[in-house]
Amino acid sequence: MTGPAVTVVVAVYNVMPYLTRCLESLVAQTIGPGQLEVVAVDDGSTDGSGAELDRFARLHPAIFTVLHQANSGGPAVPSNRALDAANGRYVFFLGADDYLGPEALERLVTTADRLGSDVVLGRVVGVNSRHVDQSVFAADADDVDLFDSALPYAMANTKLFRRALIEKHGLRFPEDMRVLSDQPFTLEALFHAERISVRADYDYYYAVRRLDSSNVSYGSRQHVRVEALTQLMAFIAALVPAGERRDAILTRHFRWELTALVGDQLRTADHDSLDGLVAGIGALVREYLTDRIRARLGAETRVRLALAAHGDAAALVAVIRQDAEVGVPPTVVDGGRSYAAYPGFRAAGGPPDACFDVTDAPDWPAKLDVTGVTWAGGPRRRVLEIRGRSPRPDLADPVVLGAGDLTGPADVTHDGDGTRVLATLSAAELLATSSVRGERRALKATVGAGTAPLRAPGFRAPRPMVRRKGARVYVLAVTLDHIGQVMIGVTPVSPRRVVAHLKRVKLRLGK
Repeated sequence: MTGPAVTVVVAVYNVMPYLTRCLESLVAQTIGPGQLEVVAVDDGSTDGSGAELDRFARLHPAIFTVLHQANSGGPAVPSNRALDAANGRYVFFLGADDYLGPEALERLVTTADRLGSDVVLGRVVGVNSRHVDQSVFAADADDVDLFDSALPYAMANTKLFRRALIEKHGLRFPEDMRVLSDQPFTLEALFHAERISVRADYDYYYAVRRLDSSNVSYGSRQHVRVEALTQLMAFIAALVPAGERRDAILTRHFRWELTALVGDQLRTADHDSLDGLVAGIGALVREYLTDRIRARLGAETRVRLALAAHGDAAALVAVIRQDAEVGVPPTVVDGGRSYAAYPGFRAAGGPPDACFDVTDAPDWPAKLDVTGVTWAGGPRRRVLEIRGRSPRPDLADPVVLGAGDLTGPADVTHDGDGTRVLATLSAAELLATSSVRGERRALKATVGAGTAPLRAPGFRAPRPMVRRKGARVYVLAVTLDHIGQVMIGVTPVSPRRVVAHLKRVKLRLGK
């Protein structure tokens, strides 16, 4: 008797009520009888998730195998236990708060069988305004190169893997990593795969942002992430020799994970934690940041990482405070070099000028401060009015402000204090260009060849606006993300979301 075509691995810890939809999406798969098995491991849940798994196992015993264990502290142990029990020719990993399109597994297995693929990525889309990088899903691709594509920006394990590849190389999740433990597994599988394929022709995977933002990636403490990144980068260095190929992988980690670690939240770290965090980040920068990677980073990240590498926690926090609370600093040009005149620049005993060098950072001229965001216009043509300022009195025109593909040319006014800009984005177009599941987009400025996300020191959010699109109702809101960038969110309204919002309000009010 042949085994199933695919085993779906689900590591579960306190994910109600999202778990129900996840499991329902598995029952609804069109892959056919006997072709699917689900191995779900309850990692010591206390919210009824274990009971929900058992309920589905009773209803669908031919599909579900449920294992229970004491809490292990992360997804690695339950994922490994499920892998040990897998019987499918392929393995697919599904987050317990996410769900699949009905045809997802059938399409993925058919693709892998037809092309002989060891790994297949199906398009992942965000739910509840969760951002998912779409670069790798620009089009179908039968054979993708790990080092010459957007694959490094898709390192989650939410893919179809040939189980023979997994077992041949003994691939498992590192159980001493509390976060990011799927990345070593995924990277090594991609590294050894003879063929990697991408399918962008269908919404295969729905990645859900919990309404209380309690997904593991949102709540991880910074020191845990520094520790995990230290392990992860050492793993990458051992797997991929130094050079262009290693840099192609590590660029993602400097752009995303390390940029987030030196984000605005670092201002709130206590003194003892701050020194340890900066020391850990600095060690990673000194060990792995090459000139090739640095050239791919924005000016803001370059300055912050340079200060971390220099070991000056106080100067780093001063720079972060400047960006978050004061605004873009002036630019000093000296000897043909341009420097960001942040606090600490050329201070007695301060960091060297090289830490503040932005000469070859094309995004530096595009760094503007948002000074005001308001909804304006009449009821039939509401627009988001965005006012900004640059300390540069000679800022080049044109200046374009935008969110994703939606852009608006800015009116530019030069004065003695710098340059002021004014642009509008249509509320109707924001809604029309957003996914039906909701979407969050960073507000960015483009000046010449440079594009930079916008910040808003002293940010005051305009009141959210409610708009209808077809039969659905959406909330349009302007917020700041976890690294201080201005975001425009379009979020569908649902009874569950309303309840979650009321719970958050009650918590804030202490009721």
